[in-house]
This record gives sequence, C-alpha cells and structure tokens, in this order.
Amino acid sequence: MANKVYVEAYGCSASFADSEMIMGLLSKEGYQIVEDQNIADLNIIVTCTVKTPTFHKMTHRIKQLHSEGKPLIVAGCMPKTEKQTLEKIAPNASLLGPANLDKTLEAVSSTLEARRVAFTSNSRQEKVSLPRLRRNPVVEIVEIGSGCVSACTFCQVKLAKGGLVSYRPGAIVKEVEEAVEQGCKEIWLTSTDNGCYGKDIHTDLAELIDLVCGVDGDFRVRVGMMNPMHLLPFLPKLIEAYRHEKVFKFLHVPIQSGSNRVLEDMARGHTVEDFKEIVGAFRRAIPETTLSTDIIVGFPTEDEEDFQATIDLLNEVRADVVNLSKYGARTGTKAAAMPQLGGGLVKDRSTVIHNLVRRICLESNKQWIGWRGETLVDEHGEEGSVIGRNFAYKPVALHENVPLGSNVDVEAYGASSACILGRIR
Repeated sequence: MANKVYVEAYGCSASFADSEMIMGLLSKEGYQIVEDQNIADLNIIVTCTVKTPTFHKMTHRIKQLHSEGKPLIVAGCMPKTEKQTLEKIAPNASLLGPANLDKTLEAVSSTLEARRVAFTSNSRQEKVSLPRLRRNPVVEIVEIGSGCVSACTFCQVKLAKGGLVSYRPGAIVKEVEEAVEQGCKEIWLTSTDNGCYGKDIHTDLAELIDLVCGVDGDFRVRVGMMNPMHLLPFLPKLIEAYRHEKVFKFLHVPIQSGSNRVLEDMARGHTVEDFKEIVGAFRRAIPETTLSTDIIVGFPTEDEEDFQATIDLLNEVRADVVNLSKYGARTGTKAAAMPQLGGGLVKDRSTVIHNLVRRICLESNKQWIGWRGETLVDEHGEEGSVIGRNFAYKPVALHENVPLGSNVDVEAYGASSACILGRIR
C-alpha cells in the first residue's frame, strides 16, 4: 500500500503554495495525502518564522510532531533561519528549505527509511507549473518569484529566501492558463515582494499583470504585497494595469511605521511621503481601492514621538486592512543586536494601535452598506456560511449555502470590523 503523508502549513500565501506543490509532487508519485496525522506514515510541516509569536508556535508544534516518533520533515523558512534550533528540538527530522522543492521526493523517501537529510541550499528552480493539490479548489496561488532586493533590519525572510529570482512571465502565464482550465476563479500573484518582480529579467509587475489578464476565462487576479520602495518608478503603469476588470482593486503596500526616522533604522528604503504618494495616486485613479498595509509596533528605536507619528498616519490614510505585529527580535537580523524595548511597553502600544485599527476598519466597512453587485464566493465560513469577495476584494459574509466559485448578486446590509454582511438578491 502507498505510504500516507500528512502536510500542514503556516505563514504567508507562498508557504501555502509550497505545501500544495509538495502534496502535488507526492500524489503524482503515488503517495497518499491524508488529512489526519494519526493515520500518516510521515508528517510534513511547512513552517513560517517571520514573527516571534509564530516562531514559538512553530517550535511547540514541531516538538509535538517529533514526540510522536513518526518520520518528520520540517519544510519552509525555519530550516534556513533556525537550523540550530531545529537540530536541538527535533534532531531526527529531515529539513527541506523553501528553495528545495525539487528535493521533495528524495527527502520523503530517505526520511521514511530513517535516513535524515537536510536540503537547504538556494536552488534557482522556478516553482511554476509544478503539480499541486489545492487546499482551496477555486484559488490558484501563483508564485511569481522568490527572494527580494531589500535588506530590512528586522526581517528574516531575506535570510530564508535569498536574493531576487523572478520567474519567467511565459511560465507564469502557462500556470494561470492551466489553473483556469481546471476551474480556478481566483489567481493570487505572490512572492517575497511583488514590487521588485522583474528587476532581474528586464520586466516589471505591471507587464506581468497585463499578460495574466490576457488569459481567456472567467477569473479574478489578486495582487499580493508590494514594498513601496519599488513602486514609484512604474506607478502609472501599475495603476493602468489595475484598471483591468479582472484585477481586484486591492492594494497591499506595507508602511511598517509612520516615522521616517524609524523607517531609516529599519532600512526600508522608502519614506512616509513615498507611501502617501502611492496611496494618493491609486485613490485618485481608482477611488474604491481597498488599502492593506502592515505596521510593526515597538521597533527598538521607536520612541513616543515615533509611535504617535504612526497613529497620526493611520488616522490620515485610514487603511481598510492593517496587519499589526509586535516587534520581536529575529535570529540573524541587525535589529536583534539593538537595545530592545520592554515587553510591557510594546504590548501597550500594540493595544492602542489594535483598538484604533478596529475602529477605522469598522467605519470603512460601514461605508459599503447598501452596496449591490457581483461577489465571487471563494471560501467557507463558520456554521454553513460562505465568504465572497467583491471587486475591491472586500470580504462579504453570506449566511447561505453557495458553492465555492459561484458569482452571486449581493446586497450589503451590515458590517463588522472584519467584513461586510451581505445577502443574495
């Protein structure tokens, strides 16, 4: 009988895409992918380590899996950024880095034979058009590249994924074509940083979006995170690409701090004014753009004035989505060597920002009450409900039994800080 393999994933959309490709490669080779770890012959965990709370969650989970005595593979970012930690807490586990999916079959066969292996080199293999088992049958997560050209002082991702490797536009388009033919309705373009896509192969993200939108079929495109330092040189082209009817009007541009002094200490490569220019240009061109940004509270050099600047910026730009993180020192980063702020202070500042963001997001979502229009149902909610996305990628909760991938005509009747409440007309 075929060996049974259980795979779980954490972190960003690229991490989940990696898990789908791992499962696809194994399934194609004859392994049986199971959803219950108790019946598995081997466990694989695709890890994330970008935040300190996530790191602690990962170490706890890896200890659990290792204690079961079954063959274990730790994949994802931790094998690159926390190799010594893994060898301490799970000495028998094999390691598979984020750039080593081509070694998946070898890692699995060796681990099942009780031979520990560690594949953690930076391969330049493109992770496109690989077989995959989708966790969501209507969403295709397309990795358009790996690595980045930034050197943020707080971030481990560069340590995990290395420098920028942009994947070929033709290969990306082919993957999109195959996904649409297989019934996918949402295409997520993702990478370590979409903003720098193409700098190494003489193209850019706007040109890639145009190519993807040229694929025949009924689908929508969600463009993932773009660091602001890369956007200004081709901002008009990017806005024009966003005008395409297939593109969700969803802009994810992380600012991280409202203080230029802190941004410089973070080595972000952009200013608050750069961020405002990008947001303003999008909102003038496409007024209903959903703005998503990221904030780090408690960076080592953040003082009260810097913190207040972040509050002021959030009140000014009023982002629809804010991914809030409490700063935590990550192994191997420059910021980890700086004098750290007290945990209590960081927690208090985080609470202030959290409450502010909830209020702003609620007010933003309330503005959609009374809106009517098409919504693509793309995930299951709680207690039989489903979640859809409108043209601006606003989540719409529907307490109705609707198949994933359905386009439904919706009326918004309410709102929470997390979503719009809707009913099918």
